[in-house]
Amino acid sequence: MCRQPSTKRVTLRSWKVSRELVAIHLEMFARRMSQHYQDLKLDPLPWKNEPAIWRLLSETVPHRAGSKPKLEGVAPQLAGEMARSILTGQRYPRSLLSNILMRMRADGDISPLRVAMCKAVLMRDARLTNKHASYKEIPVSLDIEYADPGYLLGRLFASLESIQSAALGRNVNATIRDRYFGAASATPASIFPVLLRNAQNHMSKVKKTKPGLATNLEKQLDEIVGKLPPQLPKSLGMEPQGRFAIGYYHQRAEIFKKHEPEIMEGEE
Repeated sequence: MCRQPSTKRVTLRSWKVSRELVAIHLEMFARRMSQHYQDLKLDPLPWKNEPAIWRLLSETVPHRAGSKPKLEGVAPQLAGEMARSILTGQRYPRSLLSNILMRMRADGDISPLRVAMCKAVLMRDARLTNKHASYKEIPVSLDIEYADPGYLLGRLFASLESIQSAALGRNVNATIRDRYFGAASATPASIFPVLLRNAQNHMSKVKKTKPGLATNLEKQLDEIVGKLPPQLPKSLGMEPQGRFAIGYYHQRAEIFKKHEPEIMEGEE
């Protein structure tokens, strides 16, 4: 006669299976969260503590630099799609990149977390699209060999901004970032010739007051321009605009790490 397993033994076995399943799910969750933060990663790091989903989503609502965004402005559908993409390891919402770019153009806040989200969307799309092929990763830090036109134009914009800052200081009514960032990233062929002409005037002033800095900035400018095609793109799509923001962030960080005291020299 076949003896039935005791209730205690069945319960113990079920508990062991359940514990193993929980461990598997927790390990998978930890792996996907780690990948999420790796996709977001930039140098310099845009956070002191790894940002929660709500903190990232707060960057999708309108606000000015230094002001606190209102979370009630976050689209509920976007919040759900964002959480789902992190938990499943799938692509971020298609609207996330366009939303971030639109906000940067509208309120002028090119915040590190906004740039990090641009990088995360592009990085994950590239990895999932090219699962069985090699692909060029989006740089974490400044990469002078990364020849993508959008990235190079973002670097160029940061270089031109630094020349303006060196010539005029920070106390100007509107910097080129305030006036031209959105247009330069969307329609570079119509904006950069104007910016480059203005930069020549600014550079003349820097050469008179800070000749050593002028030499360094001019070399940097020549290095970037030398990698660009003779004819600048008339327009950039969403993905190149995302790379523009990343290039701008990287180059600006590099410039101010090396030259901020010189650029700000003489300011009250």
